[in-house]
Amino acid sequence: MTGHVMMVGAGLSGAVIGRMLAEAGWQVSVVDARPHIGGNCHTERDAETGVMVHVYGPHIFHTDDAEVWDYVNRHTTFMPYKNRVKTTSRGQVFSLPVNLHTINQFYGKTMRPDEARLFIDEQADTTITEPQTFEEQALRFVGRDLYEAFFKGYTQKQWGMAPTELPASILKRLPVRFNYDDNYFFHTYQGMPEHGYTPMIESILDHENITVTLNTRFDRAEAAGYDHVFWSGPLDGWFDYELGRLGYRTLDFERFTYTGDWQGCAVMNYGEVDVPFTRITEHKHFAPWETHSGSVLYREFSRACGPEDIPYYPIRQVNEVALLREYVRRAEAEDGVTFVGRLGTYRYLDMDVTIREALDTGRRFLAARETGHAMPAFAINPL
Repeated sequence: MTGHVMMVGAGLSGAVIGRMLAEAGWQVSVVDARPHIGGNCHTERDAETGVMVHVYGPHIFHTDDAEVWDYVNRHTTFMPYKNRVKTTSRGQVFSLPVNLHTINQFYGKTMRPDEARLFIDEQADTTITEPQTFEEQALRFVGRDLYEAFFKGYTQKQWGMAPTELPASILKRLPVRFNYDDNYFFHTYQGMPEHGYTPMIESILDHENITVTLNTRFDRAEAAGYDHVFWSGPLDGWFDYELGRLGYRTLDFERFTYTGDWQGCAVMNYGEVDVPFTRITEHKHFAPWETHSGSVLYREFSRACGPEDIPYYPIRQVNEVALLREYVRRAEAEDGVTFVGRLGTYRYLDMDVTIREALDTGRRFLAARETGHAMPAFAINPL
């Protein structure tokens, strides 16, 4: 059984689900309000320098999911890439995540791993047995010195609130390594698409059963014209924000160019509160296999997301979760629509998780149609 489905959003969720259904014989319409595909993963060549620019901020692919890795490699060539982040603090440059080099440099020591582990244990606030806030989590695991140098200011700028108001869950893992590994991620597969993410998504959408329309907003009144709608826009947007808006942080980018190499790395964090931006990204370093004399850089500023801004990071504090429950209840009462992706489920998702969920959602839809079952509003529970 086949029919006609609508994918609202030409990012990873819409592209991956759409391709699976198209291959199964469905007619797939994809619509996006922006003038390009790819959502926030969109990349484009800078006309002035030739640098491949991550237009909405850098996206680095990393995963342990072999199926997802194989999937993206079918649609582009991934080049080896390790994310090595630096941070400027107290007049020095350090490596992140906090590792043995960072610890020895910060404290002016030459400790071995076991010595450093004991030393950090001595710095940690062991009176905190069950950390409730971000600050308590950091103090419990790394102590006040490292917390204030590398975590406190950056976190306050990124989230617009004191770390004492943020949940401990934001620091899910021990934020320190007792070796000299400065690879920011720990996943098996890591890389960057050779020609940027947009050609990869173009390849996913390149199927005779898929039609893409850009610069067009979808009105939910149009949903009746399709057998099913997959909505990757904001969950509250489907309901015209009738109950209020879910909270997000957004980013402002101050773009500048330079002849030469501005900072010698792709990402330089600025953890001190008196520096208004959180980091500077130098985009040519995200493609180290290319050579460019010019450079394109972004200073990133984080702030509360307004109605006309691009939502980046769901806040998911107590008030937002309460509002989310109400929207989820409404969504589950809808027929013929499934909410997907970062905005549709109001969750922060890495690219690999987005693709994994899209693959699973597409398979669930096809199985439901095969067996005559209804497709739920959420393949993944947002709560």
